[in-house]
Amino acid sequence: MTPPPPPRPPQLGPLLARRRLARGWSQQRTAAELCAAAGVPTLSRHEVSRWERQRRIPGGFWLGWLAVVLDVPLVVLAEAAASARRAGPGRVAGPGRATAAGARPAGRTGPGRAAGTTRGGGARAAPTG
Repeated sequence: MTPPPPPRPPQLGPLLARRRLARGWSQQRTAAELCAAAGVPTLSRHEVSRWERQRRIPGGFWLGWLAVVLDVPLVVLAEAAASARRAGPGRVAGPGRATAAGARPAGRTGPGRAAGTTRGGGARAAPTG
């Protein structure tokens, strides 16, 4: 007889949404709390939405502040984020949730931007000479 498999970590997006709603916060309020805690004024409610839908996975910096602001152990968030990264972009299971199979990973490329290029590059003149 084999032992049962270890429990799977919770899905990051739904976990973030549950913790936010348990506090009675909107995505806007959550973004404002994160900005205040981290001292970074640029996080918007749109990014919180992307995290909750797992269109993007927050990196270590934001995971640390999410742990503080939402009062979740960092190890729980880190395990959920690692699991979400392994699953791929936009893969949130649950009733009424479709996976984003074939969806382009968010933040990697964009209109007029080839994969692998950096932001802010723009057109460059050919070297002369």
